Amino acid sequence: MTAESKNKLRSFPRVGRFIITFFFIALIVTAAIGYKLYTYIFNENVKTRHIIILPKGSTFNQVVDTLKTNDVLINYKAFAWVAKKKKYPENIKHGRYLLTPGMNSNEIVNILRAGIQEPVNMTFNNVRFKEELAGKVSHYIEADSASILSLFSDYKKIEQFGFTPETFNAMFIPNTYEFLWTTTAEEFANRMKNEFDRFWNEGRKMKAQKLGLAPVEVAILASIVREETNKSDELRRIAGVYLNRLERGIPLQADPTVKFATGNRALNRILNSHIEIDSPYNTYLYPGLPPGPINFPDIKAIEAVLNFEKHNFIYMCAREDFSGYHNFASTLAEHNRNAKKYRTALDKEKIFK
Repeated sequence: MTAESKNKLRSFPRVGRFIITFFFIALIVTAAIGYKLYTYIFNENVKTRHIIILPKGSTFNQVVDTLKTNDVLINYKAFAWVAKKKKYPENIKHGRYLLTPGMNSNEIVNILRAGIQEPVNMTFNNVRFKEELAGKVSHYIEADSASILSLFSDYKKIEQFGFTPETFNAMFIPNTYEFLWTTTAEEFANRMKNEFDRFWNEGRKMKAQKLGLAPVEVAILASIVREETNKSDELRRIAGVYLNRLERGIPLQADPTVKFATGNRALNRILNSHIEIDSPYNTYLYPGLPPGPINFPDIKAIEAVLNFEKHNFIYMCAREDFSGYHNFASTLAEHNRNAKKYRTALDKEKIFK
């Protein structure tokens, strides 16, 4: 064997060790990179339960800023890496999203990219004015109060829903409803029409029919009943008073309708000058129901009309103790005595208007 051959044989172990060492280092590096990528994708990445709102037109940088402002994530680099790999920056969907502890970057991106929103429970009640309704609703959905308020002047849409501008309030029944934050004003109106139709089932329609009233007319009367009292245990009795008057052809003479006609709901005392105001809402001057609801009557008030208390009362007057309750009467003489006691109490408290 030549010297050259001997040198080649001695070099093989060195080459082998080099190759083994190279592959071992490569394996370690690959494992390290793989582990880092795994942690980026699958490690928990939400600190605390949080709702985030992403407005329409949000950019990826704005999404990250929102997450940082609310201190939501543990590792923002991991989120950004996964988001870019899954092409989320090109597929941002606005909405209201719930992020909870235990979620990893992959899950976060999947929710945001798919637009899987967390619904919001919208509650509106004790609403008198359309401006008030628009303000309350706009707190729950993306549509602003101006766009919601514009519904009430969209006469073509109102007609399509089967209402008039005066009766349109009846379509919005106060309750708690589940909505997506991205709901538009038109979608809100469509949903309210569906809820109105669902509420007025055959059973309720039959009860209204027995009263000689359409569902909208029940809502009109319910709005007056609700305005008369905040005492739930008096609603059915007050409803009975007004239904008795309607049945006997007696003008309702409801003070809340006069307040509505004056535009001053803060009136504490109805004077002769008030009941002489020429308005179709003045039920002292005009018999029957006014043209539309004077507020947004709630379900309790509507049910009180449909399930009114049967009695012979045709008069009512606020109690002189200012408890919020009323004295009821079936004769004018009895009513005049009740009214005198109440006027005396007002005079004593120096309430003249």
